[in-house]
Amino acid sequence: MQDLLSFSDWTASSMKALLNLAVDLKTTPEKYGRPLEGKSVVAIFEKPSLRTRVSFDIGINKLGGHMVYVDSQGSPLKDREDPVDVGANLACWADAIVSRVYEHKTLVDLAAGANVPVINALCDLYHPCQALADYISMFENLGSVEGKTMAYIGDGNNVTHSLLIVGALLGCNQTVITPKGFEISPKIAKHAAKLAYENGVSLTIANDINELGRADILYTDTWLSMGDDTPLEEIKEKFDEYQVNEALMQKSGASYVMHCQPAHRDLEITGSLMDSEQSLLMQQAENRMHAQNAILAMLVGKVPLA
Repeated sequence: MQDLLSFSDWTASSMKALLNLAVDLKTTPEKYGRPLEGKSVVAIFEKPSLRTRVSFDIGINKLGGHMVYVDSQGSPLKDREDPVDVGANLACWADAIVSRVYEHKTLVDLAAGANVPVINALCDLYHPCQALADYISMFENLGSVEGKTMAYIGDGNNVTHSLLIVGALLGCNQTVITPKGFEISPKIAKHAAKLAYENGVSLTIANDINELGRADILYTDTWLSMGDDTPLEEIKEKFDEYQVNEALMQKSGASYVMHCQPAHRDLEITGSLMDSEQSLLMQQAENRMHAQNAILAMLVGKVPLA
């Protein structure tokens, strides 16, 4: 495992071991010392960020390393230089590359050129660091992930894809409810179904909100992705019945609600629910750093997975 572009090719045992490492690193960091001592990590971002940039920067510092941030001015790397060459150049100086990009292929090309680990900090297909942080939060609040049910409601996107993959590997039952025309990738849905079958978990993918059923956690994301110029009224017309609110929480029996943020209050989720005791939003944000630290400790610091 040189790179972490997604968790698609991981085994259940490795996924569970990484979750355990993240939890242990969070609760007893003194056991691990400074695994990135003397290491430098380049973070090259095509897209703007708050949680991802800050959590990586502070996390790398806590592990003893140094982060160099490169802002690509909101434009694709390939418009300036071939990502293969960017990866090869950065690997001359850096011990790892963290990248937040528009297209997954950019990460693949970076990794092809670099002989150091490349970590996906978000792309169009996956958001693996977010998913790991979310299941850490689930574990901390429910005592386990295995046998529980995560229900995602809203726009099928990169976060949904990673939640499905990581959840199936961890033994978590999955439900995805999206409006017509906003479904997840059919290819990733097929792969998630395969993982679910292999790991003995259920997978429900539907458009009808009435197929939600029971769940331990409801999860949603923004209806309007960054850079999407679709008129808000048009989006609301398609998504209104998919709002995560107190009534839906009660109907599903969910104990907690999640959102990867940024969140739009009283659109995809009610502001009152965001501020309630059922909300895990800030815990998810905090756990982004701990999830990423575990990945960095494993790939760069060579901390073994038990």
